[in-house]
Amino acid sequence: MTLFTRSWEALRSVVDMLDGGQWVQPSGCVGWRVQDLVFHLIIDAQDVLITLASTTDAEATVDAVGYWDLGEPTTGDEPESVFVRRSALAYRDYGGLRHHFTDLAVAAARAAAAADLQRRVETRDRVLTVADYLDSYVVEWTLHHLDLVAHLPDLPGPPAEALAETRRVLETLGRAPIPDTLDDRDAALVVTGRRAPATAETAALGALADRLPLVLA
Repeated sequence: MTLFTRSWEALRSVVDMLDGGQWVQPSGCVGWRVQDLVFHLIIDAQDVLITLASTTDAEATVDAVGYWDLGEPTTGDEPESVFVRRSALAYRDYGGLRHHFTDLAVAAARAAAAADLQRRVETRDRVLTVADYLDSYVVEWTLHHLDLVAHLPDLPGPPAEALAETRRVLETLGRAPIPDTLDDRDAALVVTGRRAPATAETAALGALADRLPLVLA
């Protein structure tokens, strides 16, 4: 719960810092500008609110790592990507987009803080504890924080603890350790395909390099 809160607050803080032309800079998500990514974060916050309200007595089927599927790299032309871009453009100004995000972000944080961590919730046809669900979102917040600042180097990145947790999850999903030559930030970028590995990094990754990128879905 602490790491969920810390990673979410860090991401919210960066959105609050966005100014002027930063909104239309490219993000780390293929085909999305920063404004598009912020709209996607609105959908994420809605998902948190919906899932925390979707309690169940069914037995858990996955944990925080099993929550993730591995998919294919996106092109930016998928219907969901087009919907996000069009929706972001529908706001009259960036202030309205920021205000909508902030309202939902605060509500999601409050709902998470009030939730019973041992309760089970249902989402995406799987069941997991609230604690595991919130842990899975640490990875979501961290990767999208990296996406948000990908071309905005003056803005702060994700918390170190969140990057370390993301690395742990990626190692579990990849069934192999990530070499120490990659720090936690570079590990997240390279393993998820957000940055191409250098020749030396590919060699250090060994067999894991053949399974990259790990696209979390």
